[in-house]
Amino acid sequence: MKHKLLAGCLAPALALAACTASTPPPETAGAAPAAAPAPAPGWKAFVQTTVDKWLASDPSFAVYQGAHQFDGKLPDWSDAGLKARAAFLHAVIDEAQGFTNLSDTDRFERDYLVQVAKGQLFWLEDADQPHKNPSFYINGGLDPNVYVSRDYADKPTRMKAMIAFFKAVPAAALQIRSNLPTAMPASFIKLGTAGFGGFAEYYRGDARTAFADVQDPALQAEFKIASEGAAQSMQDLADWIAKATPTQDYALGAERFSRMLAATEAVDAPLDELDTVGRADLKRNQDALKAACAQYAPGKTVQGCFDKMRADKPKDGPVAAARAQIPDLTVFVREKDLATIPGTEQALVRESPPYNRQNSAYIDPPGPFEKGIPSIYYISPPDPAWSKQMQMDYIPGKNDLLFTSVHEVMPGHFLQFLHSNRSPSWIGRLFVGYAFAEGWAHYTEEMMWEAGLGGNDPGVHVGQLSNALLRNCRYLSAIGLHARGMTQEQSKRMFMTECYQDEGTAEQQAARGTYDPAYLNYTLGKLMIRKLREDWTASRGSRAAWKQFHDQFLSYGGPPIPLVRQAMMHEDVPHAVF
Repeated sequence: MKHKLLAGCLAPALALAACTASTPPPETAGAAPAAAPAPAPGWKAFVQTTVDKWLASDPSFAVYQGAHQFDGKLPDWSDAGLKARAAFLHAVIDEAQGFTNLSDTDRFERDYLVQVAKGQLFWLEDADQPHKNPSFYINGGLDPNVYVSRDYADKPTRMKAMIAFFKAVPAAALQIRSNLPTAMPASFIKLGTAGFGGFAEYYRGDARTAFADVQDPALQAEFKIASEGAAQSMQDLADWIAKATPTQDYALGAERFSRMLAATEAVDAPLDELDTVGRADLKRNQDALKAACAQYAPGKTVQGCFDKMRADKPKDGPVAAARAQIPDLTVFVREKDLATIPGTEQALVRESPPYNRQNSAYIDPPGPFEKGIPSIYYISPPDPAWSKQMQMDYIPGKNDLLFTSVHEVMPGHFLQFLHSNRSPSWIGRLFVGYAFAEGWAHYTEEMMWEAGLGGNDPGVHVGQLSNALLRNCRYLSAIGLHARGMTQEQSKRMFMTECYQDEGTAEQQAARGTYDPAYLNYTLGKLMIRKLREDWTASRGSRAAWKQFHDQFLSYGGPPIPLVRQAMMHEDVPHAVF
């Protein structure tokens, strides 16, 4: 899933409406809102000024939020630009912390904003990703899919925006080449070669095809020239990275890994405790899998049980199957009274574009400034260059796909973004963190099974557990690779032997762990949400209060979960509880 980071108050009328709407979530569903406290002098003005500056310094994210006055622009990745970005984030933290005597609502908003700035500073300075990790750029604005897939304007208008984008790419490519080293981990080299090379292919191919029906010869000629220049700069960058000297120097180290968790997710638990709770959850899911397999595939090994589940493919392919699953999941959420589904927005299902198929499935939700734009749930087809057997192995089993649709759409990411885009706090609409978004989506997989999805069919349970175990091994792999001296090969073996993943998936997941150390956030977030649900509903009817819990949890937008726990449990300080 692509993570929303920030969009700000832009049009004056919207700024007035949105930036003053920051009442806290109601304590009980349907309760009349309490009278809003008088705003702290200067706080709202500070928030608006901050988000306006944030947008200007990060135009790619602004565009992703639907702020299309920034169309065609890319961030400044020069040395001066990166230093200016860091200085801005330091100033946000210092100035925001200077606001005291705030209402509970504004204090929560302040702490939320400060934590987001700290998280971004970690990646920028402490981890030094701009000078080490190609993913900083691959995920940082070089994807022009907004202009292709979102019908926010007519095609000629979007085509002109894309031309401006293409014209900005060659300079960005030079900045990237100046920043990245000539020696980097082998997995980073592979990522950069595939990512930048994939952009080159997309710019020349599907991007042109998407606008081929625009009847304007002059515009088409300009588009072709600009797209070719951008594509060539990306291919040159990919070729340069491919020649880098491979290393195995990917680990953050234990201390920096702990700082990552504290800065990005407000989690300060010791690594030994995190390792213990992760292994306990792995054991819980392994035990549940053995019990489910005894019913679903009696006499077979666990691997044989998984093979049976994966062999039961969607009859008409995963895209058609996912389209059929979404309305059924929506009805289930409503009938079981699990959460409020606001609005009438849709989630459409499409094949993912060729340059972005490293994930088997993901959703692209519109930003809060977009109006009437659907979310797109992308599912990646197998590589046609693979053997027929590899292609068949890649297609998920229907029960595996079911929980992917739960995760990406209902009641996972799609529902979560329906709520975050309507958060009463403007900051809540615009900052959605990794552990909040992926933790929620992963949490909903098990929650839906607990609520009765699949009618106690053990094969459905095996599908749910296959997804849970994948995330368990991500969690342990992240800690192992970055804080415990685990090798990439050892990570791969763990995915295969402990979490029953096929070799291709295990290899890809081990590689991802080297350049995405925060991918433990799926299980980390899930565990914090499950514990918060247990504690919050204990005095409110337990299962009867699930909808109330889900609605209130989602109403905060997407802050670090310890901040949500502090607010919902009325605790003095934020802390992670598993």
